[in-house]
Amino acid sequence: MNITSENPKIIVVGSSSVDLVLNTDFFPQANETVMAVKSESFFGGKGANQAVAASRLGASVYFVGCVGMDPMGQQVMRNLLDEGVNVGFVHESENAPTGTAYVTASEGKNAIVVVPAANSRLSAKHVYYAEKFFPTADMILVQLEIPMEAVLATYEMAKKYGKKLGIYAAPAVRLPQEIVEYANFIVVKSNDISTVFGDENKGEILRKNANKIFVRDETNSTIYYNGSEMKYFRNEPGQQAHKMGMGDAFTAGFALAACHGNSIDDCVVFGNEVSLKVGGDRGSQKGLPYLKDFIK
Repeated sequence: MNITSENPKIIVVGSSSVDLVLNTDFFPQANETVMAVKSESFFGGKGANQAVAASRLGASVYFVGCVGMDPMGQQVMRNLLDEGVNVGFVHESENAPTGTAYVTASEGKNAIVVVPAANSRLSAKHVYYAEKFFPTADMILVQLEIPMEAVLATYEMAKKYGKKLGIYAAPAVRLPQEIVEYANFIVVKSNDISTVFGDENKGEILRKNANKIFVRDETNSTIYYNGSEMKYFRNEPGQQAHKMGMGDAFTAGFALAACHGNSIDDCVVFGNEVSLKVGGDRGSQKGLPYLKDFIK
């Protein structure tokens, strides 16, 4: 893994939220009430997670998103600033509260309900307002917790300035073919492949997109086709791993490694290592590592 002396510039267009986590002994069934062992709150949202991850790994990060004009929105903004993220183009909505995610955590698994709220107000015009960031970017990251018009606008800006585009295709929706063709890399959960790319055989989809589509699952494994064979990397977390945000961590780690000119294999290995460290702490951001954690 090569780390140059340069600090890559990464633009993240995406969601931010406050995650409200209820820890229970078991998942409630329909019409059933259970008592929580404890409740916790964390900063989250796939976009904000990736922005914080990239910043801790040494990138200069610019975040384009939307929060509400409420106390939680101010907390999200303050957290991003404390993490060294530029929030000059984070829109504050008067008409929607800050996004939230309600998480029931039990037996090492999570059941998550996301309320997009202000994230659903992020529009193409907000991406266009941030256009001055794009000409000097080394990488642009986007996820799918925001409206597709904002995703398309991000793609347009990346294409206009010939910039690398990385996508974490979650939550899963069908990606337009022009975005798939342009993207430098796409991270997707193993059970979402047909939703994102269509009903073709998984192997065929990977073979048609060599070194582009990276399939993830809960064991912190990554599968992709390198043009001649299927490649498989795995760093399985412990039994008590906290798996929120691991996909975001992988995406940011992969992007950072790519910005430093590393091979696909090294980018995957580094992404897996970053993701593994997140599993050691509750919440999507608390366990995100710093670049110094990887420098011997």
